[in-house]
Amino acid sequence: MTQSFFWYDLETSSINPREGRIMQFAGQRTDMDLHPVGEPVNSLIKLGDDVLPDPDAILITGITPQATLQDGVTEAEFLRMFHEEVATPGTIFVGYNTVRFDDEFMRFLHYRNFYDAYEWEWQDGKGRWDLLDVVRMTRALRPDGINWPMTDDGKPTNRLELITQHNGLDHENAHDALSDVMASIAVAKLIQTKQPKLFEYLLQLRDKRAVKQFLAVNPTFLYSSSTYSSEVEKTAMVHVLHADDTQGALVYDLRHDPTEFVGLTPEALAARWSYTRDADAPPRLPVKTVKFNRCPAMSPAGVIKEVAVQQRLHITPEVAQANLKKLMATAEFAPNILKARELLDEARAAQRQDEVVDAEAALYDGGFFSDSDKQRTAAIRDAKPEELAAMHDDLHDQRLRDMLPRYKARNYPQHLTDEERAAWEQYRSRVLIDGGTHSRLAKFMHRLGELAHAEQGQDRRYILEELQLYAESIMPALD
Repeated sequence: MTQSFFWYDLETSSINPREGRIMQFAGQRTDMDLHPVGEPVNSLIKLGDDVLPDPDAILITGITPQATLQDGVTEAEFLRMFHEEVATPGTIFVGYNTVRFDDEFMRFLHYRNFYDAYEWEWQDGKGRWDLLDVVRMTRALRPDGINWPMTDDGKPTNRLELITQHNGLDHENAHDALSDVMASIAVAKLIQTKQPKLFEYLLQLRDKRAVKQFLAVNPTFLYSSSTYSSEVEKTAMVHVLHADDTQGALVYDLRHDPTEFVGLTPEALAARWSYTRDADAPPRLPVKTVKFNRCPAMSPAGVIKEVAVQQRLHITPEVAQANLKKLMATAEFAPNILKARELLDEARAAQRQDEVVDAEAALYDGGFFSDSDKQRTAAIRDAKPEELAAMHDDLHDQRLRDMLPRYKARNYPQHLTDEERAAWEQYRSRVLIDGGTHSRLAKFMHRLGELAHAEQGQDRRYILEELQLYAESIMPALD
């Protein structure tokens, strides 16, 4: 099977994949040597009239809801194109932070439109990768040949638009999806050219089976992640405390002396694990979970012998070995960490116990669909709009039953019966207006007012005006 990369990027209505929507999808296929294959894909997707976008997100992208309605396609139309032309066998989906952001929006898009949320990224030899952690590890371990940007206050930064700028790469319009795609490919070419061995090595680690094989051989290793400080190049020397297929590997950052942690109870460890902004709080537990299926950027620990790497990561082999020895001397520490994680999971579950999760946000809350429901979802995607209502009672999972009327209303509004249209208006009223001053509409208009009072350029004022007009245009029409 011939493999290829499909580089893609999204512009969205917010940063929340459970509630936000994709407004622009853009991508470019390349071969494994990063040569373009075919023409770019660039599509606007219509924003449903039950969604109010985050004004701050729209000011960044410049894509108004009106633009999607004028030039975009429905979500159902987009997904048909996506599966016919983009998600072909052997495709490796990749982008700049796609694993943690864009892929999540794609899963929820598939889910609410009656596609399997996961098959698009693994079935038929497909896979996924992420350039951002490759950039982080390249900067930390093999930075030669590339100009690396810094922030105004002197801290390392890996923002895509700054890396392209510092290396003379084309990136005309940051935060336009297609422009970001082309910039990502250019950065990938730069790394592939300057550090080809590291590029190929990390590419092979994109598969979770390869990750598990790596950890079996390298219980102590170098790991790049967003959770580590930019001052240490987002990279740490870590040791595996525990690993399992379900939750991944718990790793300890060997920069930190474990003495103050190894004697703590699970309850105290759980308290130290939780993030806090309190400057007077005790040091946070330096433990992180490496997810096998998130294409982690990992390297054997031997690289730490290089003095330049030690300086960038603020650690020496001697410090790492001393802390590892202390870690290994306390047999109870790893079991206590596991118990602490259980306590945190139980606390989060208790907090959500009384939370009402909307069907479209419940991708991870209700388990997988049954085989019979999966067959019915395939039939729904192929059905004529006028056939959809009759298929409702054949669905078993309540999430699917709740989502079907919305699927029809968003994708085939011209086929709604009078009864269906009235139900859709009631739903939109509940989503947009219910809650008074705490409703989505009230919060949206309040934020527009705040932004309007701030000093704005002409283009930004135009966008804010368009957003207000859009909000007024989608107000539910209830008797």
